[in-house]
Amino acid sequence: MALLEVIDLEKTYLISRAFRSPLEVKALRGVSLELKAGETLAVVGESGCGKSTLAKVLMKIETVTSGKVEVDGQLLNQISPQELSHRVQMIFQDPYSSINPRKKIFDIVAEPLRIGGESSAEIQKRVQEAAQVVGLRPEILQRYPHMLSGGQRQRVGIARALVTQPKVLICDEPVSALDVSVQAQVLNLLLDLQQNQGLSYLFISHDLGVVRFLAHRVAVMYLGRIVELAKRDDIFLSAKHPYTQLLLRSTPTLQPLAAPIDIQEGELPSPMNPPTGCAFHSRCPWATSECKEQMPELRWIGENQVACHHAEKNL
Repeated sequence: MALLEVIDLEKTYLISRAFRSPLEVKALRGVSLELKAGETLAVVGESGCGKSTLAKVLMKIETVTSGKVEVDGQLLNQISPQELSHRVQMIFQDPYSSINPRKKIFDIVAEPLRIGGESSAEIQKRVQEAAQVVGLRPEILQRYPHMLSGGQRQRVGIARALVTQPKVLICDEPVSALDVSVQAQVLNLLLDLQQNQGLSYLFISHDLGVVRFLAHRVAVMYLGRIVELAKRDDIFLSAKHPYTQLLLRSTPTLQPLAAPIDIQEGELPSPMNPPTGCAFHSRCPWATSECKEQMPELRWIGENQVACHHAEKNL
């Protein structure tokens, strides 16, 4: 059984307009995926495709419009915030703005335990254990965030996520704000934690180099929908969806990737006024009248799940 299962998830925002009816913006449109124990599932796509909205919904920061989410077999809406914090935690993109600059590191890491009503002795023990696991020296716990480097601050964010002993970590571009050398340290730390503690990661990123290093499977999102879902090597070496191929072609690499095709780069369409049919048809060289009129369903093509009417062209 999957630790985290998302089934036909929809998230719609209403934008108020003067003297007119509210405008609907569909940030997530029928997203389905599952995260298994000890697995890293990467979610990739351009800015505005719905990756961060998905993370917020899974953390109950945003409410679900329709569909359902199950965490360890239990519906998300039946799990209290306190209980959820012991099952799912989140590592944020910016290691400075996501922690309180007025608190000492010890208090930042201890906050989830204090909210949960843990005793002082238990808090002291768990905070020190979490700090040791992520490689923070004991004296750092008495410092303030501005006294730490970017890499150390991100380790604080990871320690805070680990202190409640969750099974799932949602990583929202956790290394994009760090220097390249520090990125490598944090990524290796995440790998070590996964191997030693059996953690599962939903890893949101736009950096395909990081995804190729860390992920077991990859879900590609476009305008609120998953358009391709497959094992990492199948995505990088035999991508079937033209949008996935566009992402791969846009990433500098010394290693061979899927064969490029002639795609109009363009911009992501507005979610306020999405195209009819397949949302990618205005940029796709394979597009036909069917693509403009009918939205493709996610289906199996070889080892990949692909939402494309003409995915067989790339077999």
